[in-house]
Amino acid sequence: MSQVRGPFDEAPVTGFQRFVPALSVVVGSAVTLWPFIATFPILPPFGLLMLLGWRLTKPDSLRIWAPLPLGLFDDLVSGQPLGTAMLFWTLCFFMIDLIDQRIVYRDFWQDWLIAAGSVAFCLILGRLVAAPLGAHVDTVLLLQIVIATLLFPLAARICAMLAGDEEPE
Repeated sequence: MSQVRGPFDEAPVTGFQRFVPALSVVVGSAVTLWPFIATFPILPPFGLLMLLGWRLTKPDSLRIWAPLPLGLFDDLVSGQPLGTAMLFWTLCFFMIDLIDQRIVYRDFWQDWLIAAGSVAFCLILGRLVAAPLGAHVDTVLLLQIVIATLLFPLAARICAMLAGDEEPE
């Protein structure tokens, strides 16, 4: 017997579509491997931006345990102490789940604010874990947070295009 789909039922995710969110986060984390010469480390965390883009635009695209292996890959590629991205990305997922339980409907501005807070949370705690407190990196860290926050709409747009929700203009 075939099952009749209603007009609001989503198409079943099959094949390669299941791996697109995780692969886009992996590619975002691998951007740090690109030979980019800069006097200040202002390259934003593209893997985290893609993870937040998927979580905030398509909440069911990644499972709740997905930040663990994706954060491990980011730690291995970026050179952060092992386990920092795993822990901080998972905590961001839990915080977003708490916000989802409290707020019934969110618009894009609220998603942008949540992403900005998550990026700031991960970068500030990553700085506290990786760099000594006497290091003068706070100005560069603030600049990196601002750049990552401004790039979140692009990451959300890329996630929506990869999910097939939007057509490129």
